[in-house]
Amino acid sequence: MLRKGIALAALGLAFVAGPAFSASHPKEPKEIAWGFEGPFGKFDQAQLQRGYKVYREVCAACHAMDLVYFRTLGEKGGPFYDPKYPNPNDNPYVKALAADIQVPDVDSETGDAIQRPATTADRFPNPFPNEAAARGSNGGAYPPDLSVITKARSGGPRYIYSLLTGYVNPPAGLTVSPGQHYNPYFPGDLTAYWSGDHHKVPPGGFLAMPPPLAPGKVTFDDGTPSTVDQQAKDVTAFLTWASEPKMIERKTFGFGAMIYLLLFSVLLWFSYRRIWRNVAH
Repeated sequence: MLRKGIALAALGLAFVAGPAFSASHPKEPKEIAWGFEGPFGKFDQAQLQRGYKVYREVCAACHAMDLVYFRTLGEKGGPFYDPKYPNPNDNPYVKALAADIQVPDVDSETGDAIQRPATTADRFPNPFPNEAAARGSNGGAYPPDLSVITKARSGGPRYIYSLLTGYVNPPAGLTVSPGQHYNPYFPGDLTAYWSGDHHKVPPGGFLAMPPPLAPGKVTFDDGTPSTVDQQAKDVTAFLTWASEPKMIERKTFGFGAMIYLLLFSVLLWFSYRRIWRNVAH
């Protein structure tokens, strides 16, 4: 009787817990071959320049990059690096880009809050003065800072690209609340919003950000066709660079260190053979 009671209890728990196993999960990010991946990968400077323009004209309206300074754009490996200006603060193009942006400051004489053109020493400005203002402008959602977003999200660049290009119409049976947008690559649990088969809950979740990209939304200076796919790839590359601007230098140093260790190992082996050649082992 005891065994029968345990079996019935387990069966009852299985029925109760059944819906929990139907919770949705996001789709796996799309497979994209990035030029900056791998031990010898490098950033494409032209792509970084296009990506910066996408960020500045589209993403910067809602998302901050508080950890990035304008001078970083002109550092070695950056979007606007010029070997003629080893000091990025002297790069005229970077100075011009910064001067086009207004940043908050305080008048040193009156103490009043003012806006002034940014310099290379300034950070990228936050589009909102505080979190409350950011949430108020985005239906209660707080736009995340993008400084290290590709490091902070599982899937990295693949996830960011998939999210930007993954907006689709919600499937029949999925109730989308006003101000929300369905994306199969965004983590979430759609069980409570799904009226269909609970064993076939669609993947993904809801986010407050509407599709940010559209064909021709950004005009690229180099004439590259401004498709959604191209914009997404370029801004993802830029955000990856922003997350790790010294990546190429790190790879170069690592490659040199490996060569040094290899040569050192060879010399060590020959030294060992010479020193111990007449010693019985």
